[in-house]
Amino acid sequence: MELIRLFFTFVKIGAFSFGGGYAALPLIEEEVVHIHHWLSLSEFVDIIAISQMSPGPIAINVATFIGFRQFGVLGSITATLGVVFIPFLLVTTLARLIIKHKNSTFLDGIFSGIRPAVIGLIGAACVSLFQTSIIDIRSFFIGLLALAILYKTKIHPIGIILTSGVLGIIIYSF
Repeated sequence: MELIRLFFTFVKIGAFSFGGGYAALPLIEEEVVHIHHWLSLSEFVDIIAISQMSPGPIAINVATFIGFRQFGVLGSITATLGVVFIPFLLVTTLARLIIKHKNSTFLDGIFSGIRPAVIGLIGAACVSLFQTSIIDIRSFFIGLLALAILYKTKIHPIGIILTSGVLGIIIYSF
């Protein structure tokens, strides 16, 4: 019964994840932390960090990690299948229609309405992650430094993540 609940929770997340994994983070947080209490907010942020460092889309990685943490290998398979189920159906079904009607003003209107909502969802994820991740002035400056380097240089995000991890070890371990 719990695996069915896990599957349908991630089906819901997959169905409403317009704009990708980052836009889905507020919905994932609501379902996983606040409704089902499968993770604490701190654990959720840690799983997001691990998902960022793992290859693949963040929503799939988060689903896989949460499923595994709750129900082992079967849970990771169940959650992953749940999060990709609706998008798979939509993409395979709607791709032809979108290509066929690519000059439609109706379709342009739909996408023009969805884009700002996606930005809002990503912004909400940023605010939530900020509130949980910035625990003191040192973590604030690590985040600010990472943002500045990412914005001003062409350093790959993986390098910034690894460097931030090393800084965290140095700053918080000694």
